[in-house]
Amino acid sequence: MRVVSGIQPTGNLHLGNYLGAIRNWVRMQDDFAGDTLYFLADLHAITVHNDPAALTANTREMAAALIACGIDPTRSILFNQARVPAHAELAWLLFCTARIGWLNRMTQFKEKSGKNREGASVGLFSYPVLQAADVLLYQATHVPVGDDQKQHLELARDIATKFNLDTGTETFTAPEPIIPPAAARIMSLRDGTAKMSKSDPSDASRINLIDDADTIMQKIRKAKTDAEPLPSEAKGLEGRAEAANLVSIFAALTDDSADAVCARFAGQGFGAFKPALGERLVETLRPIRERFVALKDDSAAIDAALVKGAERATALAHPTLTATYAALGLCR
Repeated sequence: MRVVSGIQPTGNLHLGNYLGAIRNWVRMQDDFAGDTLYFLADLHAITVHNDPAALTANTREMAAALIACGIDPTRSILFNQARVPAHAELAWLLFCTARIGWLNRMTQFKEKSGKNREGASVGLFSYPVLQAADVLLYQATHVPVGDDQKQHLELARDIATKFNLDTGTETFTAPEPIIPPAAARIMSLRDGTAKMSKSDPSDASRINLIDDADTIMQKIRKAKTDAEPLPSEAKGLEGRAEAANLVSIFAALTDDSADAVCARFAGQGFGAFKPALGERLVETLRPIRERFVALKDDSAAIDAALVKGAERATALAHPTLTATYAALGLCR
């Protein structure tokens, strides 16, 4: 049993990242004792233009944030892709197994390239194959995925199956998805139908993990809601996207159900609910922010942790990469 997952180092982590993925990563350190690999996907970040200095700084900052959230580099393997060349090396070998038709069906490329499809980089088109390499390289048995990544994991499984059949080997393990709880899908504070995102131009749309207590309380006070009181059951939130989102956040923070939260605040308006939610957020995020502030400027310590993680990842990757070359009849 082995879990592999990654996150792009493209700026501050926010509440959606934490409740939707990172908190689960932390818990998986116990569930998959010693067999959890988490990486900063800096190779994925360059599929679009990045300022080199900013990418370096963001990678270190993201590593510090993950450690602050509870990722323990002594229990998990924490590294950035660029320090493990086997990711890019295996990706090329898998490009020759993947099919253009498969990639043409990837919905995220259509969304990310928009109307400028011909002007998009080849990397943006083919990065799902690198994602497949990211997990197949380590013989991952499980990969945490959200709704927007299910299709990419299916591609990884298709590539693994086709490679094994084409070569008559059992080189790759086909990984299974771990789907996070529905309550962990956190939406924008300004639009309950859109995911909370660090790319949203409005900082008020998200709770950043580095926000202080006053900022958190202010953002929650200004979060979009409606004039109706909270119902006694979650089904009463249908058609009320912003209200449902705030209830979901409270439920995720307390490991409760949306029904339980509704029952607790039934009949009350958001004038009572928002302060309670804000206080719960401040209580949850304060220790993370404090650890992050203490860590973020210690570049030497962060780099040392990433180098050590990369060494461990490289050792795990070596047998798979060697077996892949051998299965293809390539001499090294």
